[in-house]
Amino acid sequence: MTKDALVSEKMAKNFVNEKDSPYVRWVADEGLDIIAAHYIPDLNTVELKPWERRGGRGVFINHEASRTSNDCYVCEIPAGGKLAPQRQLFEEMIMVLSGHGSTSVWNDKGDKVTFEWGPGSLFAIPLNTWHQHFNGSGTTAARFVSSTNMPPIINLYDEPEFVFNTSHDFLGRFNGEPDYFSDKDDREGLLLKTNFVYDAINLRLNEAKERGAGGGHVRFMMAKGSMNSHISQFPIATYKKGHRHGPGAHVIIMSGEGYSLMWPEGEEPRRYEWKAGSMIVPPNMWYHQHFNTGDTPARYLAFKHEVVSIRNAQGVPKAWISQRIGGDQIDYADESPLVRDTFAKALADKGLTPQMDAAYAAELEDLPPLPTA
Repeated sequence: MTKDALVSEKMAKNFVNEKDSPYVRWVADEGLDIIAAHYIPDLNTVELKPWERRGGRGVFINHEASRTSNDCYVCEIPAGGKLAPQRQLFEEMIMVLSGHGSTSVWNDKGDKVTFEWGPGSLFAIPLNTWHQHFNGSGTTAARFVSSTNMPPIINLYDEPEFVFNTSHDFLGRFNGEPDYFSDKDDREGLLLKTNFVYDAINLRLNEAKERGAGGGHVRFMMAKGSMNSHISQFPIATYKKGHRHGPGAHVIIMSGEGYSLMWPEGEEPRRYEWKAGSMIVPPNMWYHQHFNTGDTPARYLAFKHEVVSIRNAQGVPKAWISQRIGGDQIDYADESPLVRDTFAKALADKGLTPQMDAAYAAELEDLPPLPTA
């Protein structure tokens, strides 16, 4: 049974104006498109348009369910070029897709820090600081993908001049610290305390067996912001546990190849193939599950702004907690037979076999009992 909840055109016309927003109008005024999709096969080749104000090329990628929380855009800096300086009353996290260059960050007080980046670099822009990106190559363009919490800010004020041209230094966020963008390795639990990672594709991860498949995990809260991100990796011929959470997670494949299943509760899973550079954006409270069918470990980065905190009373994300005790993660023992059958077939097509027995056995060690009727 479908759950698209489509209504008559007559009824839909009563709400058509509410689909518009100051944020959508701002993107259009910038001369750019919004790709309304929750799957992009390759961010490296997605089509861009000239972004005159910034001096590069860009496109926004954001399905409608995320436009009130956070967004995503891809931007290209021309060979030998730079983007125009910008400040903004919203947060931003960036991962470099290709190219080498540098970024300068400064405030009205006069403090300035410059750092260099390359493919796989990950960093955040401190709130309302001036910043400018430079391409270090005179022959090839540099491209990055960014996630911001701009939509609610633009929608709240509906005045871009205020959002992009307000003079105020948030010194608690950035005060010109010379080592602000140093590549630090200060860890507390799963959290890596740093504002910059030069090579996130090869970053050492922490053990996180709760997500299944014997993989690694690390979490970030950069530039003292409210947005967060994490990196997960899982071995060859394995897959992660299915789970669901709120909107706005932009999952960027950093290495490996495979596929993801996504589905709203009560419907059949839909399959999306991925490789390095692909992006998956799970809609609000859709289940999703990631499968490694390649011959190398698979790693992904997820940008997210957790507007609605779906956590338990202890502060643990419900996406990490078994559905058997009220969470939003599906245990291997409870998944549909379709999951394992589809995975085995996908591996067989590549001459591989599932390597999941250890993960299934490890789960049984602390698997909660099934709830009684």
